[in-house]
Amino acid sequence: MRKTFNSLLLILLLVAGVAVSTRAQNALGRPVPGGAQLATANSAGFAANTATISPSTQGVINSLASLPEADGLIYVNLQRILNEALPKFLPAKDLEDMRKGFEEAKKAAGIDPAKIDYLVIAVRFKKPTDNLDFQAPEFMVVSSGDFSADSLLALARTASQGKLRDEKYGNRTMGLMTIEPIAKESEKTPLLKSFTEVGIVALNANTIASGSPGYLRAAIDAADGKGRISTEALNALVRDPNALISFAGSPWQSFTKSFGMLGTETTPRAARCEMKMGDVYAALTMDDKNFMIRGETNADNPDTAKIVAKLYSALLQYATTSIPDPAAQSLLKALNITAEGDEVLLRADFPQQMVMDLIQKQMRPKQAEVHAPDEMTVTKPVVKRRRTRRRHQLK
Repeated sequence: MRKTFNSLLLILLLVAGVAVSTRAQNALGRPVPGGAQLATANSAGFAANTATISPSTQGVINSLASLPEADGLIYVNLQRILNEALPKFLPAKDLEDMRKGFEEAKKAAGIDPAKIDYLVIAVRFKKPTDNLDFQAPEFMVVSSGDFSADSLLALARTASQGKLRDEKYGNRTMGLMTIEPIAKESEKTPLLKSFTEVGIVALNANTIASGSPGYLRAAIDAADGKGRISTEALNALVRDPNALISFAGSPWQSFTKSFGMLGTETTPRAARCEMKMGDVYAALTMDDKNFMIRGETNADNPDTAKIVAKLYSALLQYATTSIPDPAAQSLLKALNITAEGDEVLLRADFPQQMVMDLIQKQMRPKQAEVHAPDEMTVTKPVVKRRRTRRRHQLK
């Protein structure tokens, strides 16, 4: 899409900077920021009481429970997006074309995107190795639904044209592929070595994962019961069952792992400062009239909360004034960052009609500029007047 879609992406990235993705509870075992008290303690509007989780949400948690530990999780509710959000924006013809495309995908690949239950993006940070080089984080995308994971894996092998090679790990077979352009570039930029190889594996009959090979091996171990993600982290992630997209986590603590503050892979080190500073949660949801963004981050104490809120507000104001697109400016101005107690809260309500108008405006084809034909300029010859000097005779 054009400017407005880029602007929406920028907003999501800004929100992610304030509230990226999840491990809502670390080894200290403290409750997630705000926890069950948040729903009644402030006006953030989250469905935070995990003691009253709905059966459908509990089903999602049970499905995600076999994932490996993560420092960040993003949960995408494809069912709500496809069935509730998109019909509000897409014209009837485009919506019908999308459904036909789903039917074609089902015939060709055996998967119906409308039957995908969820999409989860997981991130984990790594401790440095003995050579004390910074280790880039690992990523993994997991999807589950009414499809055959083995069939999709076979289709991926065919589509790779022989580039996907098999590797046996545990009782499963992963498909691995080297990304040649990145591999070549990593010779000059060693930091890219972590991204030179990707993999894909079927975790069970209807769940497939792709991403960093090391993280996929951890996912296989987790499927077999080793190193699974905590229930508390999943409760934090899906605390609002109506969210279209949600993410939560402890990004600040994750970075301490990457920079060796918790030791290396071979030499662990106890943390000197144990607190929940930086734990975050955010979600994009909708009701009958608005799209809503709600987020929070733990700031440890009220003074720090005010400092962080002022910092985020200043960055938001700078971003707003730096973007020339009026539509993006209006969306950014709707974001409200405040400090309440030990928490920094993010709130924004976007009327659905306004968002629909912006998207539909950007979807309209641009009309070609019509230039009027150049008019022939007739240059009139300059008439030179002959000046005659009058001679006056003296009488």
